[in-house]
Order: sequence, then structure tokens, then C-alpha cells
Amino acid sequence: MLPSQSYVNISFFQPHAFLMIGIPGLEAVHGWISIPFSSMYTVALTGNCLILLAVRRTPSLHQPMYYFLSMLALTDVGLTLSTLPTTLAVLWFDHRLIGFNACLVQMFFLHSFSVVESSVLLAMSFDRFVAISNPLRYAAILTNSVIIRIGLAIVARATISLFPGPFLLKRLNYCPDKNLLSHSFCFHADVMKRACADITVNILYGLYVVLSTVGVDSLLIVLSYTLILHTVLGLASPRERVRALNTCVSHILAVLVFYIPVIGVSMIHRFGRHLPHIVHALIAYVYLVVPPVLNPIIYSVKSKPIREAIFRMLREKRQG
Repeated sequence: MLPSQSYVNISFFQPHAFLMIGIPGLEAVHGWISIPFSSMYTVALTGNCLILLAVRRTPSLHQPMYYFLSMLALTDVGLTLSTLPTTLAVLWFDHRLIGFNACLVQMFFLHSFSVVESSVLLAMSFDRFVAISNPLRYAAILTNSVIIRIGLAIVARATISLFPGPFLLKRLNYCPDKNLLSHSFCFHADVMKRACADITVNILYGLYVVLSTVGVDSLLIVLSYTLILHTVLGLASPRERVRALNTCVSHILAVLVFYIPVIGVSMIHRFGRHLPHIVHALIAYVYLVVPPVLNPIIYSVKSKPIREAIFRMLREKRQG
């Protein structure tokens, strides 16, 4: 019997597993490609864990700005761990299968951590706005209880926004011969294209999530920095202006590192279908791997208190 004939009587089909790919066209050198990927994952996990430990063990860093930085570091750890197992399994061992339900779970956490990261960056811009526009009441406004509530709201927002995603994908009828994904991890936009059904609801849902989370956050971050710039330009001393803006440099770099790849991924998925598959793959890896690598480096280099706390902690570890 021909394969196509065996599908005639199937009214509803869900694959037991999807087949992932690494970097299209470079399968022969996946072993070599795994070296920089392993290095980046190591840097991301080590750097962000060092920031978390430095903030926890240094009483002088128990301030709102560093609490938000800890949230960012924790989110980057989660984002890294979301893609690390499947990516390294593909590159190291050519283990390309991922179960259907496991794929949906990975997709949920991957997108959830992305939304959390966007929200944390928004919270950090609010922190900078309060610190610059109202420094005398900074500690009174951003109390520990307020920061905890902000953190819980960020997690709840991401969970509620992404919770319907797996169920909307699970209801679809999939093509038996379309189980090859475009990445070594599960994207919502990628998985829904494997369906042989109307995916209009999924497309609208994905667009709504992007606009209501990352889209809104980016606009509010721009608004925050517009207000910050207005406040800074009102300062009498040029030295005070420079000092105020210097406190924002690390955050601005973190925003650019996150949002530029996000925009790239969105544009590629919607308008870049004619581009080679390798371009899609590389943009996705930049989006998911690079921010967790660069964020701890940015804050370690630009923030003297963080840098000193990490060095002090490493010295104590050696001496101990």
C-alpha cells in the first residue's frame, strides 16, 4: 500500500513526535558548531548565576535596581535552559526527535520566559524613571513588597498570555508528512505551520500575544525614556545629566540586545519566507541565545557594584 493511501481514512492526526534540525546545510559540521554553542550556554548560565549569587550575598546590593537585575538574570537562566537540552542533543548526538507534548511544553516555557524578559525590562525602565525623576522617594516608592508584587504580576501575565497556546495547537489536525521543524526547539509559529487545518485562530492569537506583551512593553519603555530624557534635560548641572544618563546605559544596552532580535524574528516569520532556511535558524538562535550571554557581561562591565561583588565572591571562594 502506498503511504498516501494509508492516510485516507485518518480524520484527525497528531504526530507522536516532531523532527528537529540544527543549522540547515551545515549538518556535516554540527560537531564543530556545538563548540561555540556549548561555550555560549556555559557563559550564559555561569554569568547569570554569578549575578544572582552576588546580589544575594552582598547586603549593599539589596536595592530595587539589583532586585530587578536578579529577575532578569533568573529569566535568562530559564530561557537558556528552555533551549539547551534539545539544541545540544541535535548538535552533539544528532538526536532530532521531540515528542509532541514535550514540544508543546518547551514552546510554552520558551515563549513565557521571553514575555517575562520583556516585562522585566519594562519594570527596570520604570525603576530608572523613579530613581532619576524622584530620587528622594525612590526607596519609599519601590519597597520590597511593591517589587514582589511586580514580580508576581510579571509571572502571572506571562502565564495567562501563553497558557492557551498549547491547547490551540493540540486541537489542530496535522499533516502526517509534515513533521520537520525549522529549528532545534519548538516555536509556536513553526509548529502551527505543520497543521493541515485552518490556523487563522492561531495566527490571530500569536499576533495578539506579541502586540499585547512585547509590543506594549516596547512602547512603554520608549515612553519611560522620553520622560527620563525630559527630566535629565531639566537638570542644571551637565555633570548631573551625564551621571543620571550613565545609570541607564546598561539597561538601554539590555533593551537593544533583546528587542532587536525580537523584531528580526517577527519580520523574518512574516515577510522572509523566501529567505534561505539558514537565515531563519541563525536569527532564532540570536534571539534566544545571545541576550542571556550578553546581559551578565553588560552589567558586569558597566556596573561597578556588581563587578566588585562578583570579584569579592570569587576571591572568597578561592581563599576558602
